[in-house]
Amino acid sequence: MSNGKTRAMTFGVIVGNRGFFPGHLAKSGRADMIAVLEKAGHTVVAPTPEDTKYGAVETRAEAAQCADLFKRHRETLDGVIVTLPNFGDERAIADTLRMAGLNVPVLVQATPDAPGLMTITDRRDSFCGKMSACNNLSQYGIPYSLTTRHTEAPDSDLFRKDLEWFGAVCRVVKGLKRLRIGAIGARPAAFNTVRYSEKLLEGAGISVEPIDLSEILGRINRMKDDDPLAVAKLTDIHSYVTTSGVPDAALMKMAKLGAVIDQWMAQTEVSISAIQCWTSLEEFFGVVPCTVMSMMSNNLISSACEVDICGVIGMHALQLASGTPSALLDWNNNYGDDPDKAVCFHCSNLPKHFFREVKMDFQAIIAGTVGRDNTYGTCVGLVKPGAMSYARFSTNDREGIISGYVGEGEFTDDSLETFGGAGVVHIPHLQKLLRYICENGFEHHVAANLASVAPAVREATSNYLGWSVISHE
Repeated sequence: MSNGKTRAMTFGVIVGNRGFFPGHLAKSGRADMIAVLEKAGHTVVAPTPEDTKYGAVETRAEAAQCADLFKRHRETLDGVIVTLPNFGDERAIADTLRMAGLNVPVLVQATPDAPGLMTITDRRDSFCGKMSACNNLSQYGIPYSLTTRHTEAPDSDLFRKDLEWFGAVCRVVKGLKRLRIGAIGARPAAFNTVRYSEKLLEGAGISVEPIDLSEILGRINRMKDDDPLAVAKLTDIHSYVTTSGVPDAALMKMAKLGAVIDQWMAQTEVSISAIQCWTSLEEFFGVVPCTVMSMMSNNLISSACEVDICGVIGMHALQLASGTPSALLDWNNNYGDDPDKAVCFHCSNLPKHFFREVKMDFQAIIAGTVGRDNTYGTCVGLVKPGAMSYARFSTNDREGIISGYVGEGEFTDDSLETFGGAGVVHIPHLQKLLRYICENGFEHHVAANLASVAPAVREATSNYLGWSVISHE
């Protein structure tokens, strides 16, 4: 599985320069920034010293030349880094971004002065220039991001961490724009909580491609047991999770379900999915889709149950940021009398990445209604301890916006005896978060990821996509 922190990106670089300040700083600053980016495995798109003075931008003509370069790489650029080795020309920086029209995240970095190098020969004034650059970007209506400290050296550990964070921001922004989601089946009648507005999502560039469950079941009915796609999927299931005690007939049904969904998603070019479960598949097909969904999520193709479209958007955002699988969970139970702990649970389609140990079993809740033999396919186990980021987005039809919240906590190693997939979470000031969820009418579902990426998800969705997203701290 890919690691989001080391995933190669393509960054445009704008080197700020101003004639009143030492030009050698622009020259060395450009070289320093490019060296840091390339050492981290990233591709750099920037004017060369042959294109513009020092490979920087200061004049209107240099801004236009840099913008043209960026436009030629529009399809591959993930984000832009503005580096200020000296004060920089704020107009040229803003003009470059306006003329390029990339609509990608922008990180503004300023290199610090050294107390012993403050003469006219070596003085940077980037500390001040950064404010002017940001002021102009604000005037131009161009959103941008900031480093943790006002000034940071490109080769510092602080900037390295900020670069990892900014890369995650870029992946979330790029991954949510023009996203296509498959809605497989109708929303379960008992789950008003997962209602959403297709039109608000479409306005945000996210399309929903529906398919009726009858079409999925019809295609399964036409598929023979020896169909190569079904056979391959059955092999995948056996290698993915322990299936001891699960009837062969149920496993074949899961294999066909997975094969048909894979085909449909490829044909319709959807990246992620949300699937109907309660209780149509169990009653009329005879298995739960949990293992099939778990396998997709584990392969970074997020899949949410109960046709929770907004839930799978949260899963996808976290996965884009971290490069690791996400799950959809219920905020489900208190944990004793600890106000900052809760049990997060689903019955379950959690990806294998989440578990300490996992096996396939029947779905204990629905079994009482449709019978045990019709509910095989859940992934059962306890979530392993470690970092946790969570996110929930919702279409707010009354206000015509997409809103949400993000935050971080941890999965603990507390004991827990239950069925399905479950873990105990510790979240500082959890009662405040729960009150916020209830007061603002958010759903009981929450997306979770085993990484610390919530700040990047909030920056991407709030600053660049314009959603109303708060961070619980």
